[in-house]
Amino acid sequence: MMTLEQRLDTVEEIIKKPSFRQNKGLGNEVGYYIFDYPAEKEMLIRERVNYIRQKYENSPDGFRVIVFDLYDIIIDTLQAKGYIEKTVEMERKKGFERVIRAIGNTMRVASEDSLIVNYIKDHTTDNAVVFLIGIGKCFPLLRSHTVLNNLHQVVDHVPVVMFYPGKYDGQELILFGEIKDDNYYRAFKLVD
Repeated sequence: MMTLEQRLDTVEEIIKKPSFRQNKGLGNEVGYYIFDYPAEKEMLIRERVNYIRQKYENSPDGFRVIVFDLYDIIIDTLQAKGYIEKTVEMERKKGFERVIRAIGNTMRVASEDSLIVNYIKDHTTDNAVVFLIGIGKCFPLLRSHTVLNNLHQVVDHVPVVMFYPGKYDGQELILFGEIKDDNYYRAFKLVD
């Protein structure tokens, strides 16, 4: 069994392959991949993802890695709309469950017009590999299946790798190794 560091080395080797970047999986499905890892290794993942992003910023291989932190997208959007203070006040008065619903509505997370999905689509260039991070930081404001389900409809020209703090067995996701998501995923496990 590979260590986490060896698995991350393998990710780097995989994304360098032109066949991977052509973004066709089994049966020519869009290339969506999940790299699962123990949640307690979050800081190692963040450092390594940043290293990979910087390394391929001006890659001679003709591609770049674009990293989207889903939590940062949510916070930046709320700040731009002037909703941060309102959100804090809403939580104080009405509770966290109400905040979750309000943020979901603001971000239109379940909609075909999701602000997160549109942000990723608008900032993804050709010849890119997309890394999605911040899944754990978003919980319970955002569920990863919602992003994947909506994103695959609009970003189909580049491979997308979701770094997932938990377990993925090829069919179901278990966030933090404890919270089971009852959705089936059509994503490939990137490295076992």
